[in-house]
Amino acid sequence: MFSAEIPEKEAPRTLVALATYNERENLPSLVEAIFEAMPHCELLVVDDASPDGTGDWVGERMQNENRLKLLRRTGKDGLGTAVLAAMRYAIDHEYELFLNMDADWSHSPESIPELAQAIGPDCDVAIGSRYVRGGKIEGWPLYRKMMSRCINFYARWMLGLQTLDNSGSFRCYKVETLKKLDFETIRSRGYSFFEEILFWLRRSGARFREIPITFTERRFGCSKINKKEAFAALKTIALLRFYSPSR
Repeated sequence: MFSAEIPEKEAPRTLVALATYNERENLPSLVEAIFEAMPHCELLVVDDASPDGTGDWVGERMQNENRLKLLRRTGKDGLGTAVLAAMRYAIDHEYELFLNMDADWSHSPESIPELAQAIGPDCDVAIGSRYVRGGKIEGWPLYRKMMSRCINFYARWMLGLQTLDNSGSFRCYKVETLKKLDFETIRSRGYSFFEEILFWLRRSGARFREIPITFTERRFGCSKINKKEAFAALKTIALLRFYSPSR
C-alpha cells in the first residue's frame, strides 16, 4: 500500500476526519488503512449516535491507539454540520492540514498522501476529483453518474466555481485558510455543504487544485443521500447565488 513519503518529523500536523452514521462494518479496516497510508496523521471520527455502535467501537479502539479521536454527537444532524464540527476541531487544536473523506471506502486511503502533498504555496485546497483526467467512478449506475454530473454543472454555473468536482467530500484543506471563513454564514446542513464551502473559500481568495481519484461504491451499508437531500442541495446553491453579498 502506498504510504507517505514525507519523513514524520518534517510532516505537517494533519487531521483526517470521518463523519459516521452506522459505519461499524466499514470502520475497523478503514482506520487501519488510513494509518498505514499516513502514519503520522491523527484521525477524528465524528459520530452521530450511530445505532449500530460505531461510536462505541471507536471509543474502545482509542484505548490502544492514541492517534484516534472521537467526537460524539447526540443525534443525526446532517453531514455538513459534522464536517463543520471537524473543521472547528482542527482549528481549535492547531492542526496544519485538515483532510476529510467518506467513511464507507468510497475514497481510497492510498490517495491521502497525494492530496496532502498537493498543498503548498499555490494550493490551499486539494480536491480529490472524479472529473479531471485520470479520475473515475466505479460501481455506480448510469443515473447516479448523470445526477452527479448535473449537480456539478449546476454548482459551477450558479456559484461561479471553476473546479470540476464540487460535490465530492474527499479534500485536504490548509487550516490557516479555513480560519479565514465565517462559519456562521454557512447555510448547509447536508450534502450541499461541499459546494457551499468551496463558494466561500473562493471568495476568500483560496487556490484550488484537483487531484484525480477513483471513487468506488461503498463496501457495506446503504447510501445516506436521497431525493430530499438532492433537492435541498439545489435550493441551497440557488440561495447562495441570489441572496449572498456581492461575489
